[in-house]
Amino acid sequence: MVENAKVKDAVGNTLGDGDSVIIIQDLVVKGIPKPIKKGIKVKNIRLVDPEINNGHDIDAKVEGFGAMDLKSRVVKKV
Repeated sequence: MVENAKVKDAVGNTLGDGDSVIIIQDLVVKGIPKPIKKGIKVKNIRLVDPEINNGHDIDAKVEGFGAMDLKSRVVKKV
């Protein structure tokens, strides 16, 4: 988890390890023929350091796509 930093979702809710979120926009990913559609629920997220992770602050397993790094601005807390 990110120490002493508050990670907020697209609408301003504070996120924490183990939270569930919903993707709020279609995400085009290189190497995957179809985009990840908005509305997909992602369970049990883990917060990571965005400086180490190329600006991505969420580590999660997206059903149907596998492990991915996400930015908090494209998710909404459930």
